[in-house]
Amino acid sequence: MFLANLKSEDLKPDHHKSILCTYKGCEGRELVPVLCAYCEKHFCLRHRHQSDHECEKLEIPKPRMAATQQLVRDIVESKKGGTASKRCRGAKNNETAAKVALMKLKMHACGDVSLPQTERIYFQVFLPKETKEKSKPMFFCSRWSIGRVIDSAASLAKLKNDNNRSAAKKLRLCHAASGEALPLDHTLASWINCKETPLYNGGNIILEYLDNNVQFLEDADSYLE
Repeated sequence: MFLANLKSEDLKPDHHKSILCTYKGCEGRELVPVLCAYCEKHFCLRHRHQSDHECEKLEIPKPRMAATQQLVRDIVESKKGGTASKRCRGAKNNETAAKVALMKLKMHACGDVSLPQTERIYFQVFLPKETKEKSKPMFFCSRWSIGRVIDSAASLAKLKNDNNRSAAKKLRLCHAASGEALPLDHTLASWINCKETPLYNGGNIILEYLDNNVQFLEDADSYLE
């Protein structure tokens, strides 16, 4: 009896209770506020990272990246001679190995099929150690932020992703050679074009859950074995 008395407008979604994304041209809505801590505007989950909504407060990442790369070099140099030289030899071979692997990755990788071929970057993504599957070939857009790459990879691999919760361990994308957790607001293209410690189209990257204060994987090599 009660259902019979419902009006058709009562069954429509209440857009007044959801929050419209303020990014230009986006009609996405969220039931809870997704506020950028920098420009203090509301966005949908897709555009929550600074680089994804072209945040007016976004700082140019080059100085930060340079400092991060110096930290990586300092850590590598602090290792024992044998380990450091092994990493050095491996770095020289990474680009060549990536070029060889790229053709195979293009045949099997999963990702957003709507992405233009010219914007696709391919990786063999090594998954968190707690998962049954060791790695999975994927592709992403070169213009995406690292944060958005993580969201896409988590969805493709069906991984738990609590990166929007402050208390939870964060799913981070880590450099396969240095173990560095890449900053979420950097773009993928900025790391592909990096001269010191680049990512390679066709290369390896690592996904792992890290505590908020952890910025490096100490045992990055073990994921690739």
